[in-house]
Amino acid sequence: MKIIRKVEFKPGSYEEELPGISAEFPYIASYVELDKCAGRQSPWHWHKEAELFYMEQGSLEYDTPHGKTVFTAGSGGFVNFKCAAYVQGKGGGKVQSPHVLHIFNPLLISGQSGSIIDRKYVSPLMTASHVEIIGLYPDQPSHVPVLEALRQSFRISENDCGYEIRLRSVLSEIWCGLTCLDRDHGEKPQIQQPVKPED
Repeated sequence: MKIIRKVEFKPGSYEEELPGISAEFPYIASYVELDKCAGRQSPWHWHKEAELFYMEQGSLEYDTPHGKTVFTAGSGGFVNFKCAAYVQGKGGGKVQSPHVLHIFNPLLISGQSGSIIDRKYVSPLMTASHVEIIGLYPDQPSHVPVLEALRQSFRISENDCGYEIRLRSVLSEIWCGLTCLDRDHGEKPQIQQPVKPED
């Protein structure tokens, strides 16, 4: 897992540089130490990959072009692909706001563009006009199974037998949970319209 203390950009763009992500296995895990970033913030940035994150402690605010969402310890969320975001720690002083991230190309779940999994589950979430960021909170009973799967997912080690398969499996489980929250319960917590910045 890579430790992040600042956002690196691709030349001439606000697209985040993601060293280590590859077509062979389009995934990286990051541990973001926001309290050690300049100004305790990640400046406006975006990436072509989806993002899942879990707050270990402290609190932070995700700003997107259509709103602000606060996350505290034990909560987590999903940030859609190409969604511009500005992230800042909350609480002032030396309060830490570390959080862990999965950043991945959704093809890791769907297998290929146009597959039945892509058409039924992946593309609808990625292209939904109302999905920019989805918050997951421990005080919402319907969120708890998805949030627990997300929390546990960061315990999978690269040294584990079947690491890539296990990781793809848990990301698929989380993805399914996100789509079911919207479909089965009509819940759209902290969801807004996606933004697709220019490359």
